[in-house]
Amino acid sequence: MGAPAPEIAYLCSLSLLACLLVSFTWELQFGFREIHLQIGAVEDQEMGFALAENGVNVEGATHKQVVDLIRAGEKELILTVLSVPPHEADNLDPGDDSLGQSFYDYTEKQAVPISIPTYKHVEQNGEKFVVYNVYMAGRQLCSKRYREFAILHQNLKREFANFTFPRLPGKWPFSLSEQQLDARRRGLEEYLEKVCSIRVIGESDIMQEFLSESDENYNGVSDVELRVALPDITTVTVRVKKNSTTDQVYQAVAAKVGMDSITANYFALFEVINHSFVRKLAPNEFPHKLYVQNYTSAVPGTCLTIRKWLFTTEEEVLLNDNDLAVTYFFHQAVDDVKKGYIKAEEKSYQLQKLYEQRKMVMYLNMLRTCEGYNEIIFPHCSCDSRRKGHVITAISIKHFKLHACTEEGQLENQVIAFEWDEMQRWDTDEEGMAFCFEYARGEKKPRWVKIFTPYFNYMHECFERVFCELKWRKEVRTCNCRETASPCAGGF
Repeated sequence: MGAPAPEIAYLCSLSLLACLLVSFTWELQFGFREIHLQIGAVEDQEMGFALAENGVNVEGATHKQVVDLIRAGEKELILTVLSVPPHEADNLDPGDDSLGQSFYDYTEKQAVPISIPTYKHVEQNGEKFVVYNVYMAGRQLCSKRYREFAILHQNLKREFANFTFPRLPGKWPFSLSEQQLDARRRGLEEYLEKVCSIRVIGESDIMQEFLSESDENYNGVSDVELRVALPDITTVTVRVKKNSTTDQVYQAVAAKVGMDSITANYFALFEVINHSFVRKLAPNEFPHKLYVQNYTSAVPGTCLTIRKWLFTTEEEVLLNDNDLAVTYFFHQAVDDVKKGYIKAEEKSYQLQKLYEQRKMVMYLNMLRTCEGYNEIIFPHCSCDSRRKGHVITAISIKHFKLHACTEEGQLENQVIAFEWDEMQRWDTDEEGMAFCFEYARGEKKPRWVKIFTPYFNYMHECFERVFCELKWRKEVRTCNCRETASPCAGGF
């Protein structure tokens, strides 16, 4: 007739009818003469949660506590029930017919700058068709045929069965005119705008896979355009294969801006993580994938940028006659001063005058003596040398510093500076996501330190670069010849 009374503690939600049936069961088993069902009723809401029994709150109560309360009620049971909408009750306590079905929250929206500005006619293996170029915030993500949109639509409807999807532009068995193709393009664009604006759908694996370029090569359509920010606050767009590596994309950018092979060794391709930190891309990464992963990024324009990849100021000075290098050094330095990375302090007034007069070389010569120049600071993270709090790592050609800070990143007074000649070994812990280094001071036994950061590979690359430049600086000072080629300038 209903669930046995002892099992009532395991019921999270009950329909009003179920509540009555259970009440009758209690009457038979415990001999209640009066059963009062108090319902916080709301129009069109017919599911309920048991909140109290005989005036005692039973939310979170154990099985034994509920049974004891029932028995203590003697001849009367007062059950207080809170009504909830059916769809909320289903999410908490789905019925048997909903087994295997997921429930999603479609109320959370997001602004997604997705568009399909163009389409292209393609001929492949004797077949002619049209592909639609999908962009996100000005970055090309992929090119898709209409049938791929249709497959996406069906896959989404299966996964999000209880969501009302907008209509996909209709299929047409005959050739479409340019006007009809443009209408279909607008329809597909509107469809993507609407479904991607629902966060749970836009961030789903189905949508993410769709926004990645397919394995099919539509006669060169696998080429994608990547917009890359330059240090002088301009951008450049390069067309590369979607599976191009960091090195290949960087070569394309260097060629596009007219950067010679020597200068190219002092810059690199970075990912903009946020307004205060950029990460150098590893040579074997795929920059196009970052476009897909960062398409909702708050960073305007692009998540890819060219920045200086150099620690030694002496080596930088050798490029004073290189107009492009000086221009890039200058604009990046100005930006670093504005963001507080470089502490200009008492030289601020003189630097401002040089900036206004566009005396780039003089500006750089003065700024190179300031704290923070050519220094890379990593976001705060945990370190095994600190039981409480985090550290902020700073790497420069002078030393390697660990600034003590709180777990929220608030700087504390303690700073440990390691000289580079104290470093014995360094490595990465892929599994533990950590950068490890061993140092030795005086007669003390060498000690390992582990820094837990998601940027452990970048930190390791910084170490390698610093020691490479230190080797070059030593060779220059030994032979007293500033024309010695840098060992770090061995190609892209």
